[in-house]
Amino acid sequence: MNDIVQIAGIRSLDEARLLVDAAVDWLGFPLRLELHREDLPAVEVSKVIASLGLGDRAVLITYLADAPAIARLAAILGCRRVQLHGDIAPGEVHRLKKSGPGLCLIKALVVRPGNLDELIRMAGDYGSLVDAFITDTWDSQTGARGATGKTHDWQASRRIVEATPKPVILAGGLTPSNVGRAIMQVRPAGVDSHTGVEAPDGMKDPSLVRAFVEEARRAFALLKRSDPGP
Repeated sequence: MNDIVQIAGIRSLDEARLLVDAAVDWLGFPLRLELHREDLPAVEVSKVIASLGLGDRAVLITYLADAPAIARLAAILGCRRVQLHGDIAPGEVHRLKKSGPGLCLIKALVVRPGNLDELIRMAGDYGSLVDAFITDTWDSQTGARGATGKTHDWQASRRIVEATPKPVILAGGLTPSNVGRAIMQVRPAGVDSHTGVEAPDGMKDPSLVRAFVEEARRAFALLKRSDPGP
């Protein structure tokens, strides 16, 4: 799991097709959310995934914390990647892994001022249960954990990358103008954008999507060239 470019918040089949054509690796579909409205209902998401044959490229992003409910929703969608953004206990993650052995599980670590030590402990607690982590931003004004359009302290994400052997995806306020710098500073396994590639009407902007993918690919390639290796 390296050099992953994920874009979340797909609103239509045409928008999903745009992302596929732009060579986005993973497409994120937020459902059963904490504060935000869903972009598409589950029945429409399942149609998009089936129509484009997304398979492993579709990611269910959810705040659900009940393992059977998450497994059922992933099965309905035909989705094998699940991004866990809620306060799900390690025991529930273990149950989810057992009930859906084919699922790739990604645990969100939401950065807020002063909680880095807690996030590093969480990375240790969940490290044996999940396949990857994603760092995202907490919004102090709304209480939102993700999809805030705001960056966080990238040094915190860099510390998490250094603290866990699991891949770490960086999210939170990433745009075509800052994703390259973010990759070089954090050295993540992947990056995620949601609002950072949207037009004022909330739809994905094709030029921003393409620029984001190009800048991310350029930075990942530069990172590899600058890595002295073993």
